[in-house]
Amino acid sequence: MQKYSGRCLCGAIKFKTNASPLWTALCHCETCRRACSAPVVAWVSFKEDTVTWTGNLNYYKSSEHGTRGFCGTCGTQMSFVSTRWKEQVHLYAASLDGSPDYKPSLHCYFGERLRWISINNDLPKFETSAPQ
Repeated sequence: MQKYSGRCLCGAIKFKTNASPLWTALCHCETCRRACSAPVVAWVSFKEDTVTWTGNLNYYKSSEHGTRGFCGTCGTQMSFVSTRWKEQVHLYAASLDGSPDYKPSLHCYFGERLRWISINNDLPKFETSAPQ
C-alpha cells in the first residue's frame, strides 16, 4: 500500500495516510479555480478517518455544502469536505509530497472549464459533478 503525505507551502500543516484513494479527478468549477487561483484543480479523495493532520487547519465555508481547510499562516488550500461526499476528505493532489503515482480518472464540472485551456485526453468529462 502506497503511503501518501503532503504539506502546505510553509510546512505548518501536514497530512498523511496509508489508505488507497477513493477517487481522483480534475475539477473545472469556478469555486475551485478561484480558491486556488488555478485553471483546473487536481483532487484525490480518502476516507476522512484515514487521514491524520499535523498543525491546525483554518476553515472557510465556500458553499452551502462545502467547507475548505487552509493554512492560516501561508494561505495554502489543503482540504475540502462536503455533505455530498460523507466521511470523505478531498485533498489537493498538488500538495502531495514527492511524485506520487497520481492519475486523474475524470473531469468534473467540465461545463465550467476555461475555454482557453486545451484538454486533450480521453478521460470521462462530466458537465457538473461526477456520479457519487
